[in-house]
This record gives sequence, structure tokens and C-alpha cells, in this order.
Amino acid sequence: MNNNHFTTFISSLSQSFIPLISSEFSKEEYIAIDLSKNNEDLATIDVSSSKAFEEYIALYLIRNKAKVAYGGYNEVRNIYRRSTHFNQLDPETERNIHLGIDVWCDAKTEIMAPLDGKIHSFKNNNHYGDYGPTIIVEHTFDEITFYTLYGHLTLDSLINLEIGQKVKAGEIIARLGDASVNGDYAPHLHFQIIKDLQGNIGDYPGVSNKKDLSFYLQNCPDPNVLIKIDKDEITKL
Repeated sequence: MNNNHFTTFISSLSQSFIPLISSEFSKEEYIAIDLSKNNEDLATIDVSSSKAFEEYIALYLIRNKAKVAYGGYNEVRNIYRRSTHFNQLDPETERNIHLGIDVWCDAKTEIMAPLDGKIHSFKNNNHYGDYGPTIIVEHTFDEITFYTLYGHLTLDSLINLEIGQKVKAGEIIARLGDASVNGDYAPHLHFQIIKDLQGNIGDYPGVSNKKDLSFYLQNCPDPNVLIKIDKDEITKL
């Protein structure tokens, strides 16, 4: 299945907005946020400090009278330069292009599965600047299998999980971790759709370099086509 067909297939699995976090937040309480290298506001804060970044997100929400911020697919970011896990500053090999969607809200917020599936794998990716606790769910519809990844969770989210464990759409599968466990970030969910895991277990690249970007954008379509948080973007399909 080529990329356009796969993206169209993923889009067909939902007809309206699917929340990834606690249903106590209405869609009207979400606001898009720009964390790209073009956001001049980020130059005024210490992005290497998870506390400073959390304060920036909180102030952004207050100013916009919102409770949840989201965005980041195919976004070129400078915030990864703080970590040697990503930090190769060659323009072609520096990993700084985000492959999922981030949902920014308070630590311990409930994470919900958008679709039926089963636990494929889970792992604590505990490098500085990495996902921290991570869950991957496997989905099969119309004999097509793909995966969704949930990063930056609490350590407790991995307790009592079993490979192959069934997951129902809307079921609470995890909670958001804080900076002490989530790779040292302000609390947020990294959500990513993956066509081919390439043999990875409990992990998959969530940030690409420029050289490999074409492949990763084909293998990891924009999550918005599934969760439909931004209708204007979906109309571009």
C-alpha cells in the first residue's frame, strides 16, 4: 500500500474528533501551538530547562484561554539540541524534525486509545531527551496492520501490561509523566502512527533528520488524519 492510500485508509477509520487524553476536555479547549525554530518566543526562554518550558506552555494556555495545546507534525525544532541523543549539528544528519503530534497538558492526565487494538510492546526509553516510558499498540483493520506509539508516560503506566493485551477504543491505557521520568520535558503526550515498525520493540524514532525525512513521513503519516483535531489540515488530503 503506497503512502497516499495508507493515509486515506487511516483517515477512513474515524469520522470526527477522537480525543487522546481525558474526555473532561472538550475540543474547544484545545489550541494549536508552534514550537518550531521559527517561533521567536522560544529564544526568550531556556528550552533546556523542563521547568521553564512547562511555565511557557502554561502561560500560553492561559493567554489563549485553553487547557490543552497540540501540534508539531513535520515541525523543525531547535529544542532537541540540548540532548546528545539527537545532537548532531550537521544540517543533513541533525535529528530535529518531529514525526508525531504532541498534546501538552498536566502530568498524570489520562491517555486513551483512539482505536481498538492490542499491546504490541512497551519500554522505558530513559535517555535524556528521549520518550521515557513508552507504549506501542498494534491495530488491524481490513487486514491492514499498523501501530500507534504513546511516549512520555508515567512509570506506573507500564506496570501490569502484557504483550497481546486487548485495548478498546476510548480505554484509559496510560497517564502522562512529569519531567522526572519523561525524558526531562514539560508534560505532554507524543502520539505517532507507524506503518512499519522495522523490528523495533517499545520504541521507534519520533524525530528525523533531513536526509531520512522522506521515508519517515511516508511511514508515519500525520496523526491528524485519524484524530481529526484540525479540520483545515484534513481537507489538504
